[in-house]
Amino acid sequence: MKTEYRKILEENIFGTILHLDGDKKYSEKAYRYYQKLGLKAIVKNIPEKKQPQVVYTLLTIYKPDILVITGHDAMIKKGTKYLDIYNYKNSKYFIETVKKAREYDYKNNNNLVIIAGACQSYFEALIEAGANFASSPSRILIDFLDPIIVAKKIASTEKYKYITIEDIENELRDGKKGVGGIGANGKMH
Repeated sequence: MKTEYRKILEENIFGTILHLDGDKKYSEKAYRYYQKLGLKAIVKNIPEKKQPQVVYTLLTIYKPDILVITGHDAMIKKGTKYLDIYNYKNSKYFIETVKKAREYDYKNNNNLVIIAGACQSYFEALIEAGANFASSPSRILIDFLDPIIVAKKIASTEKYKYITIEDIENELRDGKKGVGGIGANGKMH
């Protein structure tokens, strides 16, 4: 199996990933995981509240195909006020970051794939802001690998194939409860 994977790596060019994460430990773990997968990923440890301020510049510098925006989030009053942005610890920063990334994308016509959110994030607002995939539709604690698994699937799928959450859900710890979305074309050449 590993030989087949290496052959695919040699014959194809995978999409490039820029990953912003608010937690230093998870940033380092994410970077190691991307390396293990053989994917080209730039991982930056940036606190959630600073992500909207730096995303446009980082997109301009690195010109990725895929943007992953993660960190920590939580509902302040669990089980209530699902549609109240003030009931989330960091969703507002993720939403602002997605909007800034879409501004960049519209100006540069890159067809950027955006994966955003963290544990218990405001899923609907992230999708409305322009994310292709987001967490957490069921407001659950997600596995930190879930956004990376989605990015891997997009990066390693041919450009002419459209990927939906149904194509990925069995690879995610909690399936569509943890990550949902509208889908995106693959980024492999």
